[in-house]
Amino acid sequence: MKIHPLISDSDTLAALCERFSKADFVAVDTEFMRENTYWPELCLVQISDGEEAAAIDPMAEDIDLSPLLDLLTENHDVLKVFHAGGQDIEIIFNMTGKTPAPLFDTQIASMALGQAEQIGYANLVENWLGVRVDKGARFTDWSRRPLDQRQIDYAIGDVTHLSAIFPQMLDKLRETGRGAWLNHEMEKIGNPAQYDIDINTLWRRIKAQGRNAHVLGRLKALAAWRETEARDKNLPRGRIAKDETLGDIAAHPPKKQDDLARIRGLSNSWKSNDIGARLMDALADAGPLPSEEMPPRGRRGPGLGKEGALVTDLLKLLLKIRVREMNVAARLIARTDELEKLAAGERDGLEILTGWRFEEFGRDALDLVEGRVAFTIVDNKLKMTRTEAPAEDTPEPLETAAS
Repeated sequence: MKIHPLISDSDTLAALCERFSKADFVAVDTEFMRENTYWPELCLVQISDGEEAAAIDPMAEDIDLSPLLDLLTENHDVLKVFHAGGQDIEIIFNMTGKTPAPLFDTQIASMALGQAEQIGYANLVENWLGVRVDKGARFTDWSRRPLDQRQIDYAIGDVTHLSAIFPQMLDKLRETGRGAWLNHEMEKIGNPAQYDIDINTLWRRIKAQGRNAHVLGRLKALAAWRETEARDKNLPRGRIAKDETLGDIAAHPPKKQDDLARIRGLSNSWKSNDIGARLMDALADAGPLPSEEMPPRGRRGPGLGKEGALVTDLLKLLLKIRVREMNVAARLIARTDELEKLAAGERDGLEILTGWRFEEFGRDALDLVEGRVAFTIVDNKLKMTRTEAPAEDTPEPLETAAS
């Protein structure tokens, strides 16, 4: 494979992207810094088509990244291959308002091939290529210049290995017939809505006590205020105010700006500065949370208390049996919260009751909950036996909980 020197000029980058525009796929990785900023700072981009590879310096003076960004977001003939690419995709979305398409994530694909649920890059490389990755440059400050050759070699290795693994992985998926299973998962990580943050919903990420509409309304306003401040100042959210501080303010709002000095987690200067004034304005404008935005009432576990929890345990047992038979990662098929909802009688909106998941697991899970299958011991082995004909189609929602 041809490894190019670090690319730091527009003409060389444009020529590389022109060649890659005719490739079947490109493996992509990024190095970035975000510990001290709201927006991740893109420091390096690595890319390979399996024949040649390069690292690109986006911090180089006057470099035009347009050919690279167009290749990633506009050229739909070239597949973009990432490993655990969520943060890489987020950076590209922040720069373009678009996500790479089409795309393939080797971490997700590994689950369909029976490997770890969130296999790390180093383990992926060792499993597929028998190569141990040198982790010495992992904690590099990628924003510092100049980068030395060891750092560049380490970074390029991420895509040279990935471009060697991807064709092997694709062949294996074709052998198992599981490639189609991944389409929905790849669509999810490539959905631009996942990276387009709605500041009016951020309050849902903050733990709040109770369902008081006035408290939650203030929490919603405070979360939106903090996000705006963090973006404007390019600081992490926690540097503006921590979640628990927002929760305290929402529950016990200060009556005047001077009171901010007595709130744990806020600087004394907020009693008279502009950011404190903007916080008070956000509180003053906050109304009660609308009823349609209220979080659902909590319930004591799934279904009818202890009985529902037992049903969930049986579903987890069935899942263990099935993933062992299929040699796939459990997380690819079902999440615990979906099993709990199924045990509680919910049917609407569950992924395990749609598509290939229904065929491979959901039908049997539904039959178990509704009493059409049972577990037995045969020759010292746990077996599932059917007591009635299986469910034929994806079910309609039920109003009552299974017990």
